[in-house]
Amino acid sequence: MVKIFVVEDDIDLNRFVSVSLRAVGYDVVSCFDGLEALEKLESEKCDLLLMDIMMPKMNGFELAESVRSTDKTTPIIFMTAKDDKPSKMLGYNIGIDEYVTKPFDMDILLMSIKAILRRAKIETEKEITIGNFSMNVEERTATLNGEETPFTVREFDILFKMLSYPKKTFTRSALMTEFWDYDSSATSRTVDVYMAKLREKTSLCDGFEIVTVHGLGYKVVLK
Repeated sequence: MVKIFVVEDDIDLNRFVSVSLRAVGYDVVSCFDGLEALEKLESEKCDLLLMDIMMPKMNGFELAESVRSTDKTTPIIFMTAKDDKPSKMLGYNIGIDEYVTKPFDMDILLMSIKAILRRAKIETEKEITIGNFSMNVEERTATLNGEETPFTVREFDILFKMLSYPKKTFTRSALMTEFWDYDSSATSRTVDVYMAKLREKTSLCDGFEIVTVHGLGYKVVLK
């Protein structure tokens, strides 16, 4: 059973979200601050973290940073009243998967959780097909209309990551941090050059396109 951590200091909202998740078949661990969640994560399985930002003892940004320091794959969703651009950018730079603002529709949140868990499964299985384009991480191959398409190692990794999370915005700084590590010569312009190359190589793909999110970065949009 999929286990979701609900990390929210508002007792009533925590209870409402937890009950709603259990009603559709998820196993739920309720936490009321970031520190409690971090402690439970040491001993319990977690398939998705659903967390507030403004919490006592350890806020959502701190919790997400701590999780991402050792775990790059477990999906993280922020559900918060903070609707400002800097908070969203910080969250995505840390590596969260979705940013939901309060008040939210529970049915929409459930759909987002389902979609994110599906994408996480794709990333775990290391294979994805969208339209006439397929990628296989184990074989390090990409095919378009059945014909193999060449990608550099970095191009391949970036594209697979973005295809695993369609509609998610990847900021330039987040991409640099994940795919260029400590390469001091890499700049935001470097990311733009790679995106131009990826667009060119995937221009004939009928299932998706790479679009620019002005002021932030890039995302894959399904056709």
